[in-house]
Amino acid sequence: MAETAANHRRPAVDPNTGFSSQTKTFHSLRPHVPLPPPSQPLSLPQYALSLFHSSYQTSATAGGDTIFIVDAANGNTLSYSQFIAQIYSLAYSLKKKYSLSRNEVAFILSPPSFHVPSLYFALMSLGIVVSPANPHGSESEITHQVQLSKPVIAFATSKTSSKLPSLKLGTVLVDSPEFLSFLTQPNIGNEVFDSVKVSQHDTAAILYSSGTTGLVKGVLLSHLNIIALVAGYYHLRKTPQEQEEPHPVSFFTVPLFHVFGFFLLARAFSMGETVVFTDRFEFEGMLRSIEKYKITYMPVSPPLVVAFTKSELTKKYDLSSLMLLGSGGAPLGKEVSERFKEKFPTVELIQGYGLTETSGGATRAIGPEEAGRYSSVGRLAENMEGKIVDPETGEALPPGQRGELWLRGPTVMKGYVGDEKATAETLDSEGWLKTGDICYFDSEGFLYVVDRLKELIKYKAYQVPPAELEHLLHSHPEIVDAAVIPYPDEEAGQIPMAYVVRNPGSNITQAQVMDFIAKQVAPYKKIRRVAFINSIPKTPAGKILRRELINHSLSNGLSKL
Repeated sequence: MAETAANHRRPAVDPNTGFSSQTKTFHSLRPHVPLPPPSQPLSLPQYALSLFHSSYQTSATAGGDTIFIVDAANGNTLSYSQFIAQIYSLAYSLKKKYSLSRNEVAFILSPPSFHVPSLYFALMSLGIVVSPANPHGSESEITHQVQLSKPVIAFATSKTSSKLPSLKLGTVLVDSPEFLSFLTQPNIGNEVFDSVKVSQHDTAAILYSSGTTGLVKGVLLSHLNIIALVAGYYHLRKTPQEQEEPHPVSFFTVPLFHVFGFFLLARAFSMGETVVFTDRFEFEGMLRSIEKYKITYMPVSPPLVVAFTKSELTKKYDLSSLMLLGSGGAPLGKEVSERFKEKFPTVELIQGYGLTETSGGATRAIGPEEAGRYSSVGRLAENMEGKIVDPETGEALPPGQRGELWLRGPTVMKGYVGDEKATAETLDSEGWLKTGDICYFDSEGFLYVVDRLKELIKYKAYQVPPAELEHLLHSHPEIVDAAVIPYPDEEAGQIPMAYVVRNPGSNITQAQVMDFIAKQVAPYKKIRRVAFINSIPKTPAGKILRRELINHSLSNGLSKL
């Protein structure tokens, strides 16, 4: 692989920043992670199974069987041996009944349940492309996704199936007796897995990008993309011998159809961890689960970190098992991180950065020392390269300078399904992915995200990053949540406008909000318009849907949201 080979014949690289002044490229400071030879036929489920077996040296026996999945809604559990038996049975049943061919697409529209992970693993092991979508999506959104991915079959529930158009092989209901029979065929071994030769370059999944700035796009991720990501976590983990820690139990607050939940599921399986999820997320229900299941780790979005710091409910539950929160999906402010650490001094709060287009992870903090860099999203992940490019001149910039982040490495997507124009605009001929995020690397190789290139507010000749103002607004004790958008202005071009969610009982005024920010920023960054709102519209991963707020501010119908 070009990326990995490049790591071995690197130009001179600064050991502090990872920057090569010859090529103007930042290299990962992480240890090199070995990947399976790319020519070796291997599916993501096969790779995850091989790591799981090597973690445990043996297939877990029923007596000492580790629990893989817990459904917090009803307390049901599925052990590793039961799960592995289910995926073999399901792969066999689906191949026999539907004679699915390699590289055909299966659309999945289901809330989180035991069946979703089994479906992902069974389908991918057959070389079928899985394409999960948000079960709360509107019919028009789902129609658009189906038009992009062109599935031959869909898997849905009796509640979601009506949103789907008719497909060649129809829609299978995962809450039907027939589907349950697919999971329980007796004495099915892994022959089906072994009979299908899946290339690592085949597409494993089509995941939908959040579409915060336009129509949703379908991101093509190969088996190799996700294998490379899982390999990094696996090889840089603490081995069971090094770990004096309890068995890892994670609570998934992120949806399984989103890239964050998708890759974390594969990672958890590879490492023999226990995963707890629920079909409907609710804050107090999550706190109850942390106490009941002794949760050690949680992937979270920034709004949830804010809720942890501000909610009094956290005092009602024993959260002492919690060791680590991994925040991603949107930038997390320094003030929020500091307040979280004050309230939960024993919990490590780490940030990572990634996109659907990088299979999720591109940078992350590892360990308490890196986690202490509150504003940073960590260092470049293993086997990754980065560039900071001036959007005006196209010139690659050194550490400390801001520009658009470009990324290259084995986790970068194959492209967008059915959209060659968008693929060509995002991926260049050398494999660099243009992220659209304004970032910089500091003198020790830590990455800082300033804002989305397309979301910078152009006030007169200045650029104002909304995220910076949002972090300040979050630090106000009477503000629960906030979003900042550009508002058209004849004289300035655009002015920063804030949408603010007040704390219950708060009567904070527009003038007080504007004054609070004005005291902390340069004059051009001041908020010049404020609207109060009940909640900020967001994607499932916690990204603000600014387009909705911009449309709303222009139509000025404050009652609508």
